[in-house]
Amino acid sequence: MPHVVPPANATHISGEFHTADFFQFLIKFGFQKADPPTPRSIASYGYIYGNVTSKDAYSEPVTLVVLDKSTFVDFYSNRTYRNRELACSRMFSRLQGIVYDPDCNPQGKRDYLRRVPCAHGALCVDEDAPSNVIADHQFTYVINLEAEPRFWYVALVACYRNRTTCQWQAHESLARTGNRSSGSSILTTLQYNINLVNVHPNNSAAHLLTFQYSYDQQNLLEMYLIFMLVYIVLLPMQIYAVRRQKHPVTKLFTLSLLSEFVSLALITVHLLRYATNGVGEPNMQAAGDVLDILSRTTFMLILLLLAKGWAVTRQQISRTGWIILMSIWVPYCAFHIFLYIWDRVSFTKGHLIELIYLQIRHIALQTEVDIISDIDEYQTWPGWIVLILRTMFMMWFLYELRNTMKYEHSSKKLDFLLHLGASSLVWFIYLPIVAIVALQVSPMWRYKLLQGITNSADCMAYCVMTGLLWPNRAGQYLLLAGTKYAGMDELDEFNEAPHIVRERERRRNSPPDDISIGTNSGGGGRGMVLSTSIPHSLNGDLLEAEDMAAELLTDLNKNSHIVA
Repeated sequence: MPHVVPPANATHISGEFHTADFFQFLIKFGFQKADPPTPRSIASYGYIYGNVTSKDAYSEPVTLVVLDKSTFVDFYSNRTYRNRELACSRMFSRLQGIVYDPDCNPQGKRDYLRRVPCAHGALCVDEDAPSNVIADHQFTYVINLEAEPRFWYVALVACYRNRTTCQWQAHESLARTGNRSSGSSILTTLQYNINLVNVHPNNSAAHLLTFQYSYDQQNLLEMYLIFMLVYIVLLPMQIYAVRRQKHPVTKLFTLSLLSEFVSLALITVHLLRYATNGVGEPNMQAAGDVLDILSRTTFMLILLLLAKGWAVTRQQISRTGWIILMSIWVPYCAFHIFLYIWDRVSFTKGHLIELIYLQIRHIALQTEVDIISDIDEYQTWPGWIVLILRTMFMMWFLYELRNTMKYEHSSKKLDFLLHLGASSLVWFIYLPIVAIVALQVSPMWRYKLLQGITNSADCMAYCVMTGLLWPNRAGQYLLLAGTKYAGMDELDEFNEAPHIVRERERRRNSPPDDISIGTNSGGGGRGMVLSTSIPHSLNGDLLEAEDMAAELLTDLNKNSHIVA
């Protein structure tokens, strides 16, 4: 599977919010467990800070909301009411009793809301403790209530609290008030620039590799750096091997390995940049993910071709075989790419989720799944289809491998096919098993588990294939590319070419040769019979001599280029 980055596409987000949209989901971010309150533990809390401003003149603000999952589910599900006044009232009905408000709820204990935009060059009006605000920013949330790692959700909604009645009202209702003299007092657009981090920004130097990352993505960078070191050693070895033995299988495998290496390099660069600026290089990440898909599917194609005996027991595959293979392999690649696009769009463009799900699933309630529930790519129907197709490929691989081994007599080739089958079976089956097991794993560790096992299994598969196709070994069971008789010399060397085997069996089973010359004149005439019989032992010696002559001729043909 591709290396799809989950919900938080960036921990430094910026953009615009239009009040006509009413609601905009911004980001989902995992904060780490907070230490018990001490002067040192303050530096390890989670922080959300930034600026929200507008060029518009306005009479009433909108609301910036930061909630954990327990409160966000109810808030988010009530946004769909067509009556915006009712929607605002229902969305904040639960929050208004627990959120601190100096005018309407001074007993509130939670600091979840901010009135935005804030005045240029000034703090937001709800920041009553300026010393807690990160320097050069207008607001700061401190996430210090975590008994365990947890996701938090950030959103903007065009609702405001009436300071007189303490009721929540929709911003669009201002346009319908009769005492409004002009549209200039209506807030239409605001700009936001928000950062989410897992330690205090002043303490970031001590946590360079985890500072910007959501908790469910922490340590991904270290993991990719380790795999990069492995591939830096593995790729030159394979390039050396393919130069020693130019063979279609080794060339195709080298292409797959090179794609995986470039994919890892691009994603690693993205993660390094992400660790420094909280945004990374999204285009490089996308290119790396696509290359990873192509690398893994190409590797699967290599396994199927080898199972069919291509370049092992035969030089060519029939046209029908190629058509069947491509008609299944190409759609499999397409589903992988579709799954990747599905995940990127659903996790980064919240408003597009509704359009995609309504068009594809026709179930409106399902639009809430990808934001609120903690699902991964293998808990969607494209993910299940990919797993089912992978399992079907595995069954097809075993069927083709069985047929190839049934008609193979070379012990070295049978040994190669057995090793190929055992290692490939593990590679095919691990992903469906891991995807099922991951359902029982906490979302905070699920993504890292999937990425770690997937990358480890792929790396092991590439290492095993490199060993199997190494020139000193592969020459014993791979047919050499070249003329239409390519590979026959190598088989002759082991007396295993089909024409030698058939001739040996025919002569071994044939009766002794008799030569009879006779005359018969009838009655009492005389007759003469001459019989000549070649003993079996002598016949066997002659066959061995022929085999030796064929082997000698093979060696002369192989070394003819030296004379030339």
